[in-house]
Amino acid sequence: MKICICGGGALGHTCAGFFLSNPHNQVNIYSGHPEQWSEYISVQDCNGVTFSGYLNKVTNLPENTVKEQDIILLCLPGFLIQSTLLAIKPYIGDAVVGSIVSSTGFFFEAHSILSPNTKLFGFQRVPFISRVKEYGKSAMILGYKTQLNVAFENIADKESFRNILSELFHTRVSVLNSFYEAALSNSNPILHPARLYSLFHNSEEVPFQNSIPFYSNWSDKSSRLLIDMDAEFFQLVNKLDIQNIQTLLDYYGCSNATTLTKKISTINAFKDIMSPMRKENDKWLIDWESRYFIEDFPFGLKFIKELCDYHNIYAPNISKVYDWGITCLQKYGKV
Repeated sequence: MKICICGGGALGHTCAGFFLSNPHNQVNIYSGHPEQWSEYISVQDCNGVTFSGYLNKVTNLPENTVKEQDIILLCLPGFLIQSTLLAIKPYIGDAVVGSIVSSTGFFFEAHSILSPNTKLFGFQRVPFISRVKEYGKSAMILGYKTQLNVAFENIADKESFRNILSELFHTRVSVLNSFYEAALSNSNPILHPARLYSLFHNSEEVPFQNSIPFYSNWSDKSSRLLIDMDAEFFQLVNKLDIQNIQTLLDYYGCSNATTLTKKISTINAFKDIMSPMRKENDKWLIDWESRYFIEDFPFGLKFIKELCDYHNIYAPNISKVYDWGITCLQKYGKV
């Protein structure tokens, strides 16, 4: 397969190394920082297995990387999806265009920008938990999903493309019934804002003595808010007759806030992830430039809130958390 990966974050790195471990695949990288990339990419997973290979091209010119590809895969934060789709649109041809993250506006932007016949796909949840080790050279896969749920649009032979994705990611792939099932998620767009609100809504400008683990000291307060937001989200899910989305309690195999806290706080792959904070002198401040803020509020929770409003769904917790996050981002000039 000829694959162009748009974006150079952790998922872009890991997908590149993963795909190149099959010598029959060719990978281009469309990146804003091509000078920082090596020709060779290496990815090591949590089991000590290494996936690696040589990249075909790395440039910031879409005509040199996107043209004549089989698959174009966006591995981008939400705020770069619109501009990237506009840049690559003239060169897509017959390629299938997808996004590794669908809950930050990919399908909504693609419907608005691209031809109505463009073949699209998007993941419900990311296939890897990953981190960049050395930018442009190496990365780590901290955890895998046992199954990948993917939404397709305008793809005539769904079974063939499902098999292609399954081979690329070495994981069983299930095809969703509607793009909504991937575009609307109770993963990051609800989970991150709920946790951020619980941590910071009374201390936006107060310095902290220490940086705070995001998951490993998860609280019942965060769990209760998350469960309440998820219940409001499922009013929208039911209104739109969306299938194949589990409640967060079902997804984590929990029955209440206490068991959810225990589950989230003990996930090994999450244990070293810290809250979005930056050190200033000997104190810690909230990092309003973190993707947890600039992506999950204006390009994640936003779509859920707007659809709840449109369908007259009463969602006070979603509105409260969203309004707090957007107000803070406006205050600090981040939106």
